[in-house]
Amino acid sequence: MRNTISNVPAGTIRKHRPVYQVALYVSLLLLLGLVVMYALGPQRANVMNFAYGTNYGDMFFFNKQLISVVISFAAFAACAIIPYKIFTEKYANWLFVGGLFFCFLLVALGMLGVSFAQETNGAYRWFYLGGLGSFQPAELLKFGILVFIAGFLGKRMRQGKINDVEETLIPLGITAAIAMFIVVVLQKDLGTGLALVAIVLSMLVVSGMRSDILWKILGVLLAAGVMLILIAPHRLERVMTFFQGDHSSASSMDSSSNTYHVQQARIAIGSGGILGLGIGKSVQVSGYLPEAINDSIFAIMGETFGFVGLLIILGLFTALLLGILHISARLPDPGLRLVAAGVFGWVASHVILNVAAMTGVAPLTGIPLPLLSYGGTSMLFIAAALGLVFQLSCYTSHKPLTEGKDSHADLSGRRRFGRTRYARGRRV
Repeated sequence: MRNTISNVPAGTIRKHRPVYQVALYVSLLLLLGLVVMYALGPQRANVMNFAYGTNYGDMFFFNKQLISVVISFAAFAACAIIPYKIFTEKYANWLFVGGLFFCFLLVALGMLGVSFAQETNGAYRWFYLGGLGSFQPAELLKFGILVFIAGFLGKRMRQGKINDVEETLIPLGITAAIAMFIVVVLQKDLGTGLALVAIVLSMLVVSGMRSDILWKILGVLLAAGVMLILIAPHRLERVMTFFQGDHSSASSMDSSSNTYHVQQARIAIGSGGILGLGIGKSVQVSGYLPEAINDSIFAIMGETFGFVGLLIILGLFTALLLGILHISARLPDPGLRLVAAGVFGWVASHVILNVAAMTGVAPLTGIPLPLLSYGGTSMLFIAAALGLVFQLSCYTSHKPLTEGKDSHADLSGRRRFGRTRYARGRRV
């Protein structure tokens, strides 16, 4: 007689130790951002006090960043501990709809002239909450679209309908179009739109969708991107600035121009040399480089730590991204595999677009550098997404799985690769 003691089905992945390197890289980046803010905070406070008549103390920006880091690490821990199905199944729809709602509400209130939803730098991006800081609903939308689209595509993968036009491509296109319309057209936030595209495209590539369909989707996105640039003067100006380079001498002297921004970023990176000027010795943060502690933090770090320091920072991001890919490739569940892939696209798009803009390789997009730039909302939701990946790393298999294949088929052929990550019924 056969009796199964374990209640876990044969071939089911058993929870094991997480990939602690993810938590390590996140902690190092957050700590590095704090160190830099401690050094730059007094200079930034002096600039703000002189320019706007504020009365910020030397520790104002550091203290705010410290609070953001603590809250973000708490979000990382929460998403690493709370069962992932709470995010990926139970509340995925609510997170996505909530993100859309608050983004639309921000635009509506901004157009009505409500004081806490004003337009800034040509875009509606933040709810201003007084002493509590600000909230950027587009970051909630990124997290929402991550878990919602991953669940939708994961279900279609299990059904073998990932390439189906009516049941997959049309609903996906409508969902993405609604999100992009609110973010890019109404909010005028192309940077967030690019991040959303990166999240969804990363999931589509990993889903095993046919290459010809992927190329068609990419073509549609490129055409839409060109149209969105042409109809928006501020976006067209950024693109023209990028192609003109240093030839426009008049705009290069205007501190509000994109040319000036890029030139000062290059000066900051170049003046850092090999080893940098040292902590607390930045010149560009003293009012020369726009958004010095936000979008331009990479350039300031180049000035402070030099070329070697930038290589170390990029090395940390590369190690983190490779770790996320490693986890995604070994997750048997299609939906969870897509969550990890989407987080990869999210973080990678921010790093690539920010660094490219600061080095003059791509136009300015207003995207911050993950975990390092000053500000709480972006850091909070990226940390939460990385915490979710950290939890998912507890459910990986030993070897990479075939893209687009059903998880049950993948599992059945891999039971021989040891018992540490597979629970099998024991016979007595």
